[in-house]
Formats: sequence, structure tokens, C-alpha cells
Amino acid sequence: MTAPETILRIAAKGDGVTPSGRHFAGAVTGDVILPDGTIEAGPHHVAPPCRHFGTCGGCQLQHADEEALRRFVTERVVNAAEGQEVATAEVLPTHLSPPATRRRATLHALRTAKGAAIGFREGRSNRIVDMQECLILDPALFALVAPLRKLAAAHAGRGPVDISLTLADQGVDCAISGIETEGLAATEAMLDFARDHGLARLSLDQGYGAETVWEPEPATVTLAGVAVPLPHGAFLQPTRDGEAVLLADAKEWLAESATIADLFAGLGTFAFALAGPAKVLAVEAARDAHLACKTAANARGIPVHAMHRDLFRNPLQAAEISRFSSILLDPPRAGAREQVAQIAASEVSRVAYVSCNPSSWARDAKALVEAGFKLEKLRPVGQFRWSTHVELTSLFTR
Repeated sequence: MTAPETILRIAAKGDGVTPSGRHFAGAVTGDVILPDGTIEAGPHHVAPPCRHFGTCGGCQLQHADEEALRRFVTERVVNAAEGQEVATAEVLPTHLSPPATRRRATLHALRTAKGAAIGFREGRSNRIVDMQECLILDPALFALVAPLRKLAAAHAGRGPVDISLTLADQGVDCAISGIETEGLAATEAMLDFARDHGLARLSLDQGYGAETVWEPEPATVTLAGVAVPLPHGAFLQPTRDGEAVLLADAKEWLAESATIADLFAGLGTFAFALAGPAKVLAVEAARDAHLACKTAANARGIPVHAMHRDLFRNPLQAAEISRFSSILLDPPRAGAREQVAQIAASEVSRVAYVSCNPSSWARDAKALVEAGFKLEKLRPVGQFRWSTHVELTSLFTR
């Protein structure tokens, strides 16, 4: 038998970690692990508020209180920097998105003998948890769960159905794959569903990509006061409050820049916030997102020049980067190794780096530091509440 141990921290995948390095699922900072392996709840262990917690794979940390959750998000980011020996001048307060603020999600549905199940999948499983409540989704998204369950029960085949929900300016954008609408009755049922529930757009993917079947007016999403066309499957920050924090940091840090290159720009989330008086080059590989950004900028006469370019295969070169006052980076989870190498070799002296993966960010941060940059500011951000997914903003100068 071993002596009791107190959990020191929550590891990257959500397990509690003891001083001896043992991992315990379901334990949080301050819990005590008894000699028989059972968990004695500590001061930061709370009752999970959702009935599906422990089965549904959408949340991993509902048993951690606000302090433990904040500490987990903070340590994930700070420890990533320390792991690459990147010194941080200032760690800014951690931002956590509140419950019921997620404005985009992908649910899964399956027709059953008694109807249909719809929700997130179980952790490490393809089984669907039939969602009866959800404390992370925006109420406008959750309101569609019961109607979508009925729709899947009536029209889904034997295979799984994927349902992507995004809160657009006009309402909910709903994209469904796995339901075939053969015949007039099935088509009319889909149109009735969209009309009855006030959808901004309904799209169906029957094996050939998303096809819009209902869109009373063009779906848009407002970014920094600019209505931008919303392409199918376009990336959007998961919460409005989280987006506001990311934008506030970028605007403050790059306020004195006359010219900015926004790399991996997407729809222009940062470009539109930074433009005027600055001139912004918004570089994006996804053609639909690039065209949406370009259309919105041209329509409003905003000083954003949209460029279609794959920065993984063809990063901006050091000489191109050196023409700008500063750089804004917001790459996918893989990071921006090739692009960072060119930034390191350039003459630019100010980089704001937003990341959704502390590990790849830390690797890139080390490359910048080795090139003479200093990590001035770092802010941990938890937009995916109660999950192990963590984001951050950071400022590098040299």
C-alpha cells in the first residue's frame, strides 16, 4: 500500500497528477488519492452540473471548480512555454468563456428502433450520447436538438448523420450530411423544417459537398462591425466573448503599426479589427474564406487586401515580411513552422501570435526567441469551457 497523495495539477488530457507522477481520471487539484486508489474530494472538486458528464465526450472538467479550471488553462499555456525554455515577461489574466456561449458545434445523430439519438459522442467511442441538456451550447443551438432528433428519426438512413450548427447574423446555419432527400415529400419536409425553425440556412451534403436548400437571405457573420459572407464550414471563433478578448489583445499590441500582414486570416476576424488606420494584407489558403473576406472588404472600402495563398506550401518569404510593420499569426493546430522560419529570417520586429495549440505554439515560439525575439506578453484563453482544449494570445518583439 502507498501513502495518500494530494493531486498537484490537472494534466493535458484532464487527469489529476500526484507528486509521484501517477495519473488519476476524475481527480482535480487538491483531491487526495487514498491508498486503495479512491479519490477523496478536495476543496476544488465540485458536482458536475450536467447529467451527461462522464459519458459525453464534449466536456472533461465539469468536476473542477472555477479556480481549478482557470489554473488548468493557465498552466497548460505557461508550462508549454517553459517546456521549450521560452521566458515570458508578463502572463496576463486568463480568460474563461462562461457556460451557454458556444456558437458553433458539430453534433451526431443515428436513427434507432425508438426514434433517433443526437448529441456528442462518448469519449474514445463512436457511440452517441442522446443529448437531453447541454450547458455549453448557445441556447439558440440547443433549441434545435429536439427538432433535429425528430428529423433524423423520420429521414435518416441506417448510417450516422453529422449536423454542423453555427450561429450566423440571421439565425442558425445548419449543415447536415448523411440524410438523403429522395422525392418531393422528403425535400418539402426539409424546407418545412428550415422555415418552421427560422434557420438562416439549411444545407445538405448527400455525397457531393454541401448544397444549400434554404437561405432566405445570404448568411453572414459580423466581424468587427463588418458583415462577412459565411461560407459552408468556415472557421469561426467558438465564442463571441473569447473572440473579443483575442481581438482586444491584437488591437492593443499592434496599435502603432501602419502595415500588418494577417497570416492564416480566415474570414478576416483579425484583419477587419486591425484595419484603419493600418493597411492589412489578409492571407488565406481556403478559397471560400478568402473570397468572403475579399468581398466584404471591397464592399465597404476597408483597407484590407485579401490574398489567396497556402502558407504551408508557400509561406511569405523573409523579404516580403520585412515590408510590414508587424505580423499577426493565427494558424491551425499544426502551428506555422515554415512561416515562422521566414518571420525569424526577416527584419520585422513585432509579432502577435494567436494559437489554439500550446504545444505547436511553444515550438514556434522557441524559433522566434532563437532569432532574437522576446515573449513580451502571454494570455491563456479557455473558449472551450470544461474541455482540455486551450488557446492563447502572445506578443513577440525584438
